[in-house]
Amino acid sequence: MYDVTPVEKGAPVHFKMPDPAFYEALGYEGMKDLMYRFYDEIYESSIANFFPQDEEEFEKVKERNARFFIQLCGGPNVHIESEGKDLNEYMIRLHDEFSIYEKSRYEWLGCMETVLRETDIPQELKENFWKYLEAFSKLTVNSFTDGSHFYAAYTQAVQDN
Repeated sequence: MYDVTPVEKGAPVHFKMPDPAFYEALGYEGMKDLMYRFYDEIYESSIANFFPQDEEEFEKVKERNARFFIQLCGGPNVHIESEGKDLNEYMIRLHDEFSIYEKSRYEWLGCMETVLRETDIPQELKENFWKYLEAFSKLTVNSFTDGSHFYAAYTQAVQDN
């Protein structure tokens, strides 16, 4: 099992971008396959309601988010060319319109854990990618069980070298 640490409301989130070796190990089509399998897991999960239920619209989400992760992991600039937005800011702002609790974050990470376990690349590359996702996903949590809300400011994201 991959480690998951809790969100601390208002605390800065430190993260490192994924090692480009992750993309190199999978290649463009492998990354696309990984992300499509991930979103297929999402579609069957308890957080499916965050995504369009129309199959054609959901396919567009899969395509757009696959481009995001391909570029994020060191692939070609396919996301910025189609969306024209900074990768990390896009990831945070995309979630502002939803009330995302820690439980939803755990479900999202669980879907990714499932597909990573099924992916045939070295474990250290999967763990490196996981560390990025685990840390950065904290920035999407904006609602808390105490009834409070906190919308992560982009400045909370601290990219370490």
